[in-house]
Amino acid sequence: MAAERRSVITLGGKGSSFSSSSVYKVASGVANVRIDSSAIERFSTKPLPLIKGSSFSIPEELTKEEIRASLAVLLNKLLLANSGSVRSVLPVKIMEILNSKDETFGFGDVEVTEGESVVLEKSCATLVGVCSVIDHKSTVLSQIVDSVAALSCEATKSDITSFSSLDSGDGFGNKDAISVAGDLKVLLNGSKAVGKFEIEEVSKIPRIHGKFRDVVRSVHSDARVELNSGGGNSGVGEALGATLSALCVPIKSLGECSFFRAKLCFESIVNEDLRNLLLEKSCVEYENLKSGVKLALVEEDPCRLAHKLNECLGIVWRIIGLEAATAYFALAGGDLFATKEESKSVDAEKEVLKGDKKKKKKAVLGKGTSVVIEFIKERLVSSSEAANGGDQVEQILNLYNPESHGFDDLLAKVKEIVESNENRRLPKLPKGTRDFAQGKMIIREKAFSIIQNVFKKHGATALDTPVFELRETLMGKYGEDSKLIYDLADQGGELCSLRYDLTVPFARYCAMNGITSIKRYQIAKVYRRDNPSHGRYREFYQCDFDIAGLSEPMGPDFEVVKILTELLDKLEIGDYVVKLNHRKLLDGMLEICGVPAEKFRTICSSIDKLDKQTFEQVKREMVEEKGLSSEVADRIGSFVKEKGAPMELLNKLREEGSEFLGNKSSKEALDELSIMFEALERSKCSGRVVFDLSLARGLDYYTGVIFEAVCIGAEVGSIAAGGRYDNLIGMFGKEIVPAVGMSLGIERVFNILEKKQKLEERKTRVVQSTETQVLVSIMEDNKLGEAAELASQLWEADINAEYLVNKRRGKHFDRAMSTGSEIPWMVIVGKTELSEGVVTLKKILKGSEEEVKGVPRDSFVAELLKRL
Repeated sequence: MAAERRSVITLGGKGSSFSSSSVYKVASGVANVRIDSSAIERFSTKPLPLIKGSSFSIPEELTKEEIRASLAVLLNKLLLANSGSVRSVLPVKIMEILNSKDETFGFGDVEVTEGESVVLEKSCATLVGVCSVIDHKSTVLSQIVDSVAALSCEATKSDITSFSSLDSGDGFGNKDAISVAGDLKVLLNGSKAVGKFEIEEVSKIPRIHGKFRDVVRSVHSDARVELNSGGGNSGVGEALGATLSALCVPIKSLGECSFFRAKLCFESIVNEDLRNLLLEKSCVEYENLKSGVKLALVEEDPCRLAHKLNECLGIVWRIIGLEAATAYFALAGGDLFATKEESKSVDAEKEVLKGDKKKKKKAVLGKGTSVVIEFIKERLVSSSEAANGGDQVEQILNLYNPESHGFDDLLAKVKEIVESNENRRLPKLPKGTRDFAQGKMIIREKAFSIIQNVFKKHGATALDTPVFELRETLMGKYGEDSKLIYDLADQGGELCSLRYDLTVPFARYCAMNGITSIKRYQIAKVYRRDNPSHGRYREFYQCDFDIAGLSEPMGPDFEVVKILTELLDKLEIGDYVVKLNHRKLLDGMLEICGVPAEKFRTICSSIDKLDKQTFEQVKREMVEEKGLSSEVADRIGSFVKEKGAPMELLNKLREEGSEFLGNKSSKEALDELSIMFEALERSKCSGRVVFDLSLARGLDYYTGVIFEAVCIGAEVGSIAAGGRYDNLIGMFGKEIVPAVGMSLGIERVFNILEKKQKLEERKTRVVQSTETQVLVSIMEDNKLGEAAELASQLWEADINAEYLVNKRRGKHFDRAMSTGSEIPWMVIVGKTELSEGVVTLKKILKGSEEEVKGVPRDSFVAELLKRL
């Protein structure tokens, strides 16, 4: 037999790098090493002073693989350090040892130069070599383990819906867990074998495997750096030791999770001997893993830690291989190795099924897992001599051994599945955005209708503005939030940005068109380059109502708050409160406290965070970042704690001797609030309002009353906000136009409504995803004309209708009674109705069923209208 041909790895070339994969190939004996000619030319040819003896020692406990890895790293370190201080003798000697089949690795008592001695003593070649082996094995394990777990998901018929819930789209999900879940869904795409049982060991796969990926990346990063750095760097041992220590628990968790998944698969294996064999082997390896990790966790020497960790990694590989074998036999083994008695039992069951109308069908596996199963089948020896469970188990274990010849093919196949499967090519939503369909759109359309009706009731007209504005229009209007504006690429000489809100575009519109009096509403999307979180999105609707122009004092301010309470009452979001303050009162308060005028706006931005942070956190920001003294910040704290019923707190602030009365700005604010609070009381909505001195609203353009609404018990932040902005329109034009407005954060309102709906489960009915009232059911094929005629009559009568042409009666009732989109009435046309020129009206709602036969076609619309 011809000698097996090894690949060659060249070291020492200019710009070349050494990888853990290359180290592993040399360590496992599948590759020889070669020193690049340019490195040979750099070797010193001058006589150099020699030091007697070699200080490089190899720990006795290391395996052959680990020793070879250490020597390969040492050789590379010598080549990297070659700057006239290294001769060719030692590197060539090491190369000859690595390329030899001799298993004696010592290179004797070699005389070395001072430069070579430094590399031998300080390169940490042994630790880096073993770490490189761990890096390679753990990296490929992270790439293969998901495919094995996917087989177990099918073998245990596990419910995998939890995999889809990991990515909430808010940017705060565990990226590695989400990635693992994505790969599992690719492997299980199209599977009919999953979805029956909720199993904890399956639900935890994404997080366990994701954490392993995370730590493996860290090991890989450190190994890559140390492989390609010269010797003599201090702290290498401690740093690599810390990195490897962090891998201990994830390795144990990975093996443990695999072992328990395999245990769940055992009961699906028909052959008892095979089942017991797999269980016995798995239990032995699991016990070895527990004791091995326990020893590794207390090991202080980095080299011995690396050795013990490498042993644990080998055990985990065998556990994963046993899980693969167990899942394979559970899914594809069937009665492959059943005894005669078991085979008879299986055959008898098959005979019974032949006469059963509902024949038992084999579950359809995923597009990815079915490829893995077939790959394993093809690699197993099929001869009768080898066709026993023990041999098959060993063959599968060998297939899942990274040192075996077949493993690279298996790894390539799994990569091909994950990277090219059609599920991977499905598009994905950007973070902070959502799709809405079916039931959710019904809720949204209903809410928008309510909002529009309220706005129109107060005399507002609709306005629409471009989704993007000139950047100069938006900048300088939002204070510190200006950094959240989405800028667009310059594609025509104009710098543009997506609108941040609807108020600034409205002000620009008024200034451009010389409008000095208007009452308008706008419902449109706005965009913010924010970090998505629960209730916070990057694209969302705002519903704005604004009144611009001169009017009686505080009249528009009162009306806007009144409209807000009307909206929230009609939307039925539950208990809420409208927090209200006045910007001039804030300015007066800051002046009283000793805050410089130029810092008013930036301190307001800090105060605005009090609904999310403690005062101590806000105080730290005001003092450390914005330069206030601690005394001034404490005085602000004493004021912003004040809140209460509008008239009650107003009277307290206007008491004789109050500092607010001595300040021009705050006194003017209190006088205006007195007028507004009286109007709110007489309109019977002041009970929803809280006068709150901590409310600041961070936007720069507010000049008077400010307010925001929050839903009590809902963790979504403010659901509406607004205030007076007398100077904003004037920024864009020559004339100052006073204005006040409010904006409803409808996305957060939807979150509340959806959650409320789930909790209440109103009448145990789901939200209708359609408003269809009638289904025209033509129960004969090729009768589109009949459907067109009847459906058109319904549409002309403004009746919401759909049609279906299908000979199969069940299809019509399935459509009419589908959950979430039930259609109450059917207009049925079958053979009888066609021949007689009539229709049958059938109401199918449970509890109010009704059927009217023989209805003339020229009067069926009138009959339906009576009943609708």
